[in-house]
Amino acid sequence: MKTLDIHTHLLSSEVKFDRFFDKFAINFFAKKFGLEAKELYENPYEAYKKGLINNLRSSKYVGKIALFGVDAKVNERGEILHKDKTVCATNDDVFEVYKENPGIIVPFFSINPLRPDALELIEKYHEKGFKGAKFLQNYWGVDTRKERFRAYFEKLKELNLPLIVHVGNENTIHSDKACEDISMLYHPLKVGVKTICAHMALGYDGNIFRAISKKPRNFNKEYHALLELLKTHDNLYADVSALLTPVRAKVLRHLSEQKEVHEKLLYGSDFPVPYSVIYNSYDLNFKTRLDLHKLQNPFDRYANGILEYFDEENPIWSNYKKLIVE
Repeated sequence: MKTLDIHTHLLSSEVKFDRFFDKFAINFFAKKFGLEAKELYENPYEAYKKGLINNLRSSKYVGKIALFGVDAKVNERGEILHKDKTVCATNDDVFEVYKENPGIIVPFFSINPLRPDALELIEKYHEKGFKGAKFLQNYWGVDTRKERFRAYFEKLKELNLPLIVHVGNENTIHSDKACEDISMLYHPLKVGVKTICAHMALGYDGNIFRAISKKPRNFNKEYHALLELLKTHDNLYADVSALLTPVRAKVLRHLSEQKEVHEKLLYGSDFPVPYSVIYNSYDLNFKTRLDLHKLQNPFDRYANGILEYFDEENPIWSNYKKLIVE
């Protein structure tokens, strides 16, 4: 079995791993992600690209990845208000990786709709071969429900470009909580855009008991709302990226039993977001956890974790073909 990972990140070419979270992640997770900590400190961007491609080419289960960066936070004049030095990779950086690895990279662009030339930029990158779009509207402070963004969504629909929308908590960069909920999907869905809800809309409401509970009735309301929307909207899909992170993993058993939505689920990892396969909230026994932990390739380790809940015949592994036009 070979699949496409619908949710992977290119890091900024200006990345420097000098924040506390970065240092923690590198020291504890670099080796498990097929990356060298020393190289990441000395030449972070090149080391990251090298590790990403090497991992992908050696993966047993993942043959291609949808790769994207994140546009900067801008004002309505297109002036940069903030550009995160870790996640804000440019579309041109993504294009360079794609040109060097055309058979395994499927490029997605990230274009902030507040840019005055946003529609022209969509056309530009579509002509370059980009196959979809990625929104981090909660970082941008963009309320997608506003009518002013209709032309943006109409352009995506016209070009048959799918849109990945982040729904749920964001903990690595500043996030506007008002732009994290499931209503961020409504406008592109109404216009007819093939819309992908990232991370199964999972989030936390501050209630520790509910956050750690494995009872479905305690899962956040957006997750349950998404399951219903998947049944009623033909153009809505959802990815399982980041579901192996400790708290989110608890929903995997429940999701695996919701067979009526499996035709709408997409495999994705959220690489390089770190996660633990030993200390996690899923219901796998310790031997299985240990076997997963021993897998060296991070793409295969994530895929094998998901395979514990969705076997190789499940449509989750092939549904990407409904959205990616190659």
